[in-house]
Amino acid sequence: MLFVFKTAYEQDFGLFKHAIQRNCYLVLLVLLVVAPFVLERFYIGELSELFIWCIAGTGLMLLVGYTGLVSLGHAAFMALGAYTNVILNKYGVPFPISIILAAFFSGACGLVIGVAALRMTGIYLAVATLAFAYIVEKFIGQGGSFTGGHRGFRVENFEYFGVYLNDPVVFYIICLITLLVTLWLLGNLLRSPTGRAFVAIRDSEISAQAMGIDLVRYKTLSFALSAGITGMAGALYAYKIGYLYPETFTIFTSIKLLMLVVVGGLGSMHGIVFGAMFISLLPQIIALVRDLLPIWISQRRGLEPFVFGSILIAFLIFEPKGIYGRWVKIRLFFSQFPMYRKSTFKRQKSFLRTERVH
Repeated sequence: MLFVFKTAYEQDFGLFKHAIQRNCYLVLLVLLVVAPFVLERFYIGELSELFIWCIAGTGLMLLVGYTGLVSLGHAAFMALGAYTNVILNKYGVPFPISIILAAFFSGACGLVIGVAALRMTGIYLAVATLAFAYIVEKFIGQGGSFTGGHRGFRVENFEYFGVYLNDPVVFYIICLITLLVTLWLLGNLLRSPTGRAFVAIRDSEISAQAMGIDLVRYKTLSFALSAGITGMAGALYAYKIGYLYPETFTIFTSIKLLMLVVVGGLGSMHGIVFGAMFISLLPQIIALVRDLLPIWISQRRGLEPFVFGSILIAFLIFEPKGIYGRWVKIRLFFSQFPMYRKSTFKRQKSFLRTERVH
């Protein structure tokens, strides 16, 4: 069993719990940097898509996992980021600047929607964000030549200093750097007073308000930051798929994002990566299993959404802490064996006194 002895107050604010954890991440970083030079083109593309889903999951995790607000409309922010980025490129805005502007535009839309919708809670907020996603999808479809309408348009490839953006290795490095910067910013945000306010709102709104936290302000800020990060992921995703049309970002995309944070583990940065790996591998597994199923099942439309929804419900019922929560239990079992007790993670329903007030 590993014991961490802290000798300075600064250790409580470190990004890593101990030196072993830091060294493990350094080894992982080295492997990720070397990977594009030793792997085949297909696997490089799959890893790049995995990084994009991790970035999008970071945005939704900030809102759902750390602020406690449910959203079923984050596919709309991915769409806004993707279309804004590509349209700016068409008008000559350089690639790095267009991605930053796309993230700011998505965040601004999230700020506006947050002001209007975040006075709602629970199912009402989820329905409001779902309606917003539907409006954005219809707006893009009716946008004519500006958005390409339902026919969509091709994403142009760009060359900078003799390097093409659609080169697998170049795009892989861009996605990796963006993911690392996003995770670093999220880690620092959560250690700041703003991040602690988000967590306080998630745990108990009444208690947070009693401590002087402005609920509307911090909820709106969380929604804007979440939308901005998700929009940046959408901007990168546009280059990954190479062609944009409204059906690219549907309610199913929002469900996949929600599944990412729930299955990975709510309120955990590790859960973002686990969830992204899960939703990236699941379509491949479904495609392989289709060949083994009877024809009347394998050829049915909607098989993939059905499987995604069923798995999401199963995790909510049987493993609400997600994949990372299960990994923590396994790790604790071996570290405490044979003294481990099953009741260690027993779910208990407890309420603060302030939560009993109606």
